[in-house]
Formats: sequence, structure tokens, C-alpha cells
Amino acid sequence: METTSVSPEKQIAALEQLLRISRQLNSTLEMRPLLNQIVSAARELTDADEASILLMEDEETLRFATATNLEAGTLADMVVPLEGSLAGWVVRNRQTAIVEDAQSDPRHYAIKSLDVTQSLVAVPMIFGEQVIGVLEAITTKARHRFTQHDLETVETLASIAAVAVQNARLFEQSDWVAEVIHEIRTPLTAILSYAELLQRPDITPEMRTQFAAVILQETERVNELATQFLDLARLESGRIHMTLEPLHLEEVLTLSANVVRPMADEQGRKLRVEIAPHLPMTLGDAQRIHQVVLNLLTNAVKYSDAGDTVTLKAWAEDDALIVAVEDTGPGIPPDQISRLFRKFSRLPGSERKATGTGLGLVLARQIVEAHHGKIWVESEVGKGSKFCFSLPIGD
Repeated sequence: METTSVSPEKQIAALEQLLRISRQLNSTLEMRPLLNQIVSAARELTDADEASILLMEDEETLRFATATNLEAGTLADMVVPLEGSLAGWVVRNRQTAIVEDAQSDPRHYAIKSLDVTQSLVAVPMIFGEQVIGVLEAITTKARHRFTQHDLETVETLASIAAVAVQNARLFEQSDWVAEVIHEIRTPLTAILSYAELLQRPDITPEMRTQFAAVILQETERVNELATQFLDLARLESGRIHMTLEPLHLEEVLTLSANVVRPMADEQGRKLRVEIAPHLPMTLGDAQRIHQVVLNLLTNAVKYSDAGDTVTLKAWAEDDALIVAVEDTGPGIPPDQISRLFRKFSRLPGSERKATGTGLGLVLARQIVEAHHGKIWVESEVGKGSKFCFSLPIGD
């Protein structure tokens, strides 16, 4: 294996691509598109011809989950035994295998319908103590020497793939704690990687500043996730007690708007406030209602476009106070609206505009419902969205 030094710029590019994959992994539970992206990245980042992921089907068999050169229908019938295969050797030994001449390696298991493998690197996909599969980067056109950087890249991708598989499986059992662990792992991977780069003697002061900024940003993401996870766990278990005191809703809304306004100005959004005069009193926890409004306002700012208008409205209607955050952004497709209040759910493509934990709206719903209110969304593609919640009018 070559040990040729890789420039910091190439390492940064690889890290950024790995981070993009991790963030997209966090935004959906659809495993196949994510695994397809992982094998595509493995091929691209290692200069390989092909890449594939094999998953354990039973104690003695691996089955292809995806590959860059095969259709999904073909994959379903492709099985590789543990005994007599290089992938099986990787699983049994829990070790990475790097082979420069696959045809002369006795562990190589040839599949007739595939191109002849010349060289490959195969990495175990490990989740906890269990090997659940193998990620391979392969050359078919010529023999190839994989570098240490190639090895580290494929090992990181294998770790991401292992989490993707287990995450989907666990969510089928409604075990969302596994997703919390996975969510934390993504920024921790970035922190570790950039901290290691900071120790290199050949980086410039500008790079050092850039790396430190990334570490700070990802640390803040871990802190935000931990806080929201604890809040949600306490809310769902009833351990958070709402302080239901006489609440001047106008004061809470004005404070929330003032907090978000600098962010809106910086990102080129117009923030308007339209609060009906003489709103009746309600009973509520001012801090928690402030948290709900902040979430709705910041979401509207982050996921709208420059030049759009975000409007915070409040009025009395029948026996309730209604608060609405309305934007003139791109809107939400009807078939996606039901996903908004699910744990860790994000709309496809939303990661391009902002990252988040996928817990904010779930927390907002829990808080509103703890106040005996309701929360809902109205949206039309191309015309914007309106997130609303109600609070019962107090005596």
C-alpha cells in the first residue's frame, strides 16, 4: 500500500464530501439512496472503477445491497458465501483487506456476471460488536495501489454505511434512540477529523482558522442536539412541568421577533410583525412558548430565500389565541407535510439550506399540546408556508 502524503486540500475535499453524506444520511431513513451515494463516493474518492456494499444475510452468507455497476434487480440474486471469499475473510477476521492482484489471491470469489476484479480494498462494516457487512472499492481495468488516504476514506464510509443500515433497521422497530446516537456521531466525526488536521505542521494560519471554525460549529450542533433530545425525552415522559401563569402573549412574540430579526436581516429576509391589539390573556409557560415561536421563526428564515418575507401574526379567534408564522418561500409539497412533526424527519433537499436536528418541530408540538393547544401547517408549493398554533384563552 502506498504511503504517499496527501495534501491538506485533498483531505479537506474528502472530509467535506463525507460530511455531506453524513448530513444527507441524517435527513432520511431511505436506506438505498444513501447506500448508493456511499458507494459512488467510495469509487470517486479512491479512483476506483467500481464500489459495492455487501450485507450479512445470515451467519454464513453475504448479499449485495448495492453497487455502482449493477441494477437493483440483479443485486437481489447475488449471494457471496463467507467461506471461500475475500469478503467472508474480512467479516470473520474483522480486518481490512487490501489486494493489488485479486486474480492471484486465493480468497477472491469471482462472480461471472461481473467484470474481472484486478485490485480491491474491502473494509468491514462494524456496528457495536457486530460485523454487519463489507464495503469494497474495486478496480477492473488495471491493477491499482490504494493509498493510506484511500484506506481511511473507505473505513469512514464503511462506518457511515453501518450506521445507515442499523439506523433503518432500528427505526423499523421504532427505536429512535439509535438515531440520536447517529446524529451525535456525525458532528463528532467532523470534530475529530479537523482536530487531527490542526496538528499538522504544514497547515497555513488561514487553514487553522477555518478548521477551528468548523470544530466550533460542529460542537454547537452536538450541544443543540443533546439539549433538544433531553427536552423531548422529558416532555414525552411528563417530567417537564409547564409553569402555567398569566401570560401576555404580545410580550413573548415581540421578544422572539427581536431575537430573530438580526438573523433575518443578515440573510436578506424581511421580518414583519402583525399582532392584533388588546389580545386577551392566556395561561402558559412564557419560556416554552418563546421556544416554540423561535423555532418557527428561525425555520422560516432558514428555509426561505433571499428577498422573501416572514410574517409573525397573532389574533384571537373564538376561545383561542392563534399564532402564525407565514413566509413567501418555496412551500412544501402536500405529500411531505405529514412528515414535518416526526422525530428526526427533514424534507428532501432541505439540507442544502440548513442543517438541524430534526427535533425542533416535534418539541414545538409537545410544548403546544402540553398547553392544551394545537399546531398545524398550511402550505402551497411556490407560494410559501404558514405554521400555526393555538392556545386556549385563559380566564
